[in-house]
Amino acid sequence: MERIGKKMARIACEALEEKKAQELRVIDIESVSTLADYFIIASGSNVNQVQALVDNVDEMLGRAGYEPKQIEGYHGASWVLMDYGDIVVHVFDEENRLFYDLERIWRDGKLVDVKELCDEK
Repeated sequence: MERIGKKMARIACEALEEKKAQELRVIDIESVSTLADYFIIASGSNVNQVQALVDNVDEMLGRAGYEPKQIEGYHGASWVLMDYGDIVVHVFDEENRLFYDLERIWRDGKLVDVKELCDEK
C-alpha cells in the first residue's frame, strides 16, 4: 500500500510540472524530521507564475481530497509555503530560492527522483 505522503507528493509534482515549475526538487525528510514526509521545492520566474503554481497544486490536491492546513505568503509570492501535513510545498521566486537554499538546509534528507516518483502510478 502506498503511503499517503508519497501519493500527495506525486500529485503536487504533477501539478507543478503542468505549470512549468523550475528546478523542481523532492526531498524525503521522513527519517530526519517529524514535520512531514516530503518537502517539495520549486521556483517560478515571476509573481504570476508562482501564484499559478500554488493555485494548481491546491486545486489538484483538493480534487484528490487533501486540504491544506495552512498556506502562507501567497500575496507576496516570493516564498509560498503550503502545509498539507504529510507534505510541505515551497514555491519560490528565483531570488528567494537562492537566498534561503532549503536544499542545503535539508541535505540530510533523501533527494527523490521526480521522474521516478511521477512514473510510479
